[in-house]
Amino acid sequence: MNQFFTSESVTCGHPDKVCDQIADRILDEMLMRDPESRSACEVTCATNQVHIFGEVTTAARVDYEAIARKVITEIGYTAPGRGFDAESCKITVDLHEQSPDIAMGITRRGKEEELSNGAGDQGMMFGFACRETENLMPLPIELAHMLVKRLERVRRTQELPYLLPDGKSQVTVEYEDEKPKRVSTVILSTQHCEDADIETIRNDAGQHVIVPTIPKELMDEDTQIFINPTGRFVVGGPAGDSGLTGRKLIVDTYGGYARHGGGSFSGKDPTKVDRSGAYMARYMAKNIVAAGLADKCEVQLGYSIGLSEPVSVRIDTFGTEKMVRSALYEAMQKQVDLRPAAIIRKFGLTRPIYASVSCYGHFGNNAATMPWEQTDLADYLKRTLN
Repeated sequence: MNQFFTSESVTCGHPDKVCDQIADRILDEMLMRDPESRSACEVTCATNQVHIFGEVTTAARVDYEAIARKVITEIGYTAPGRGFDAESCKITVDLHEQSPDIAMGITRRGKEEELSNGAGDQGMMFGFACRETENLMPLPIELAHMLVKRLERVRRTQELPYLLPDGKSQVTVEYEDEKPKRVSTVILSTQHCEDADIETIRNDAGQHVIVPTIPKELMDEDTQIFINPTGRFVVGGPAGDSGLTGRKLIVDTYGGYARHGGGSFSGKDPTKVDRSGAYMARYMAKNIVAAGLADKCEVQLGYSIGLSEPVSVRIDTFGTEKMVRSALYEAMQKQVDLRPAAIIRKFGLTRPIYASVSCYGHFGNNAATMPWEQTDLADYLKRTLN
């Protein structure tokens, strides 16, 4: 039976992503000056305003307002009179230190005790990998990301000079026997200047964005393409809709193709296992698939605040495994240290690396150089289990 699956992505100018980028740039700035910084920074934005709030403990001196204005400028919200721009928007900062009750459970001094640092919160995280793309990601979300990255490129290079920063994509893939067969629907919405003609926008976006992005072999005469379906998208970004950190969890991960534990990434330092645990779960799943031990794999990790070891580890290969699953689990347990401090050390997560993945996905092609995307464990798994 043929089935359909849909995923979406958004540009860097989407209001939720404006917030994610500000939060992660603040985190990077703190980690650059103080690698032991603790952050649970949230950001919200609306017409002509940005609010930065949450909990931060750091020795770094950070100009939060200056960072926010720089991010907004880089995104492209610089023209006055459109409801949101870097120079005139009001920015308020309401940050206070992390609760000492939380800090007590996750920070233990001394090298011998460091790896026993507890998780910064309870929660469950999922990681996923499959053979649908070169980066072992589901095809719908990878195509959706590629479309909005291409949309941003033609805006920044002035190839399509009337484009503005906000935009979204959505891709539906038809599957036959659980394998991608074709792209059935593409939706692309892009913010534009007042004087841009809708037919010009649709023709240009089709030729300059969709055609160069979606592989020809996946398109056919029945593929439906919708560009700016409402016919007008002039008011956009925070002027058109409020934004908030952590509201694009599915865009950040697997496009809905895998389960999600509910925890967001942006603005959180790596002691928060919402972030570091999700990165490790992806690393485990990707290496299992890269080793040829399964065609599809989902890993769930569960943690308790203040405890270093996970309370649960689950590996699901959906019947695609090439060996006894208990052997796979045992091999992983021997090679991967799942304590949060060990994950931080393995991946170097106290470095200022987060702004680069605050848009277009924390996994797959957009994060290809990140440590959690490496498949250095695959050879060991092959030798041990094949």
